[in-house]
This record gives sequence, structure tokens and C-alpha cells, in this order.
Amino acid sequence: MSAGSTHRPAPTRDLGGEAPCLLGLVDDQRDTQAADDSRPDLSTPAAIHDLVTRFYREIVFDDLLAPVFDEVAEVDWTIHIPNLIDYWCWILLGPPRYRGAVTATHRHLHASEPITRAHCDRWYSLWCATIDDTWTGPSAEKAKTHAATLMAGMAKHVFGFEWSEPRQADARSATTGRDCPS
Repeated sequence: MSAGSTHRPAPTRDLGGEAPCLLGLVDDQRDTQAADDSRPDLSTPAAIHDLVTRFYREIVFDDLLAPVFDEVAEVDWTIHIPNLIDYWCWILLGPPRYRGAVTATHRHLHASEPITRAHCDRWYSLWCATIDDTWTGPSAEKAKTHAATLMAGMAKHVFGFEWSEPRQADARSATTGRDCPS
């Protein structure tokens, strides 16, 4: 450049506008699962932590179950969530970490307000849907199977009725849009 000339920046192209995925230039696949179903299994304490926190996040916004947890049981989530993480780590990964009284707690809850088949169906359907959204594999299946066994035993021995896994059509209508078990 000569001493007397001024420097002009090169013209730039307009970088504004719509995102490439909105223009159809790039496929947005954030809401689709990979064709190879690359979901991980529930094989680590971190995965179980994520499952429990996601599941109970669904519970607190559920029209049927939220009142049971919030108004009847008055759950202290800062205590309940770590206990549940310990429980499910024990069930899925071993060795024993959980030291709670599952039956006594639910017996007290049922005495305060009867737990119904609809409560059990919704809890189980949300549990399975939460698992199926992110995880697959032997431990994910074990989590669903154990939940069904736990719910059936609790229904029979604590709530006073027979319960079995909802039929697929019932599970789909339980606000999840998913079949359970997978």
C-alpha cells in the first residue's frame, strides 16, 4: 500500500438469517434416535442418577402423581432422590447401599390416602418411558422388570389389590405415548 492510500476492508457477506437446518440445508436430527439405537445401558451410577432425577422430574409435573408426592407424602426431594439413587444402584449394580424401609413408607402413605391401580399404572408407565427414552440393554430391562415386580408386590401386600403391568394399549394412553415394557 502506498503512503497516501486508505485501507478499505473487503466486503463481507451477510451471515445473518435463518439457521441452516431451518432452511433445509442441514438435517436437524436432535429429536430422532440413531438407526443403530446407540442408547447406552443403565450400567453406571451416573446413568442411574440421571434416570432417577429425570423420572421424578416427570412425577412432580404429573397431574395424578404429583399430589400424592407433594401434598400427601410431603416428600423432601433432597432426601428422597439420593435414597432412590442408592436403591436403584443396589438393584442394578449391587452391592447393597440402600438402607430404607420401602414397605413401611408406602404403608404409611397408603393409610393417609389410598394408592389406586391408576397410580400404579401411571408410575410404572412413566418409569418405563423414562428408561426407554435414553437407555437400552440388560440393566435397562432389569430396571423395568424389577419395577413391575416391586409394584405388583406393593399393590398386593400394601395397597390391597392385584396389579400387573398395563397392557400395551393402556401404557400408550398413560400420557407417555410409549409402549412399556419395550
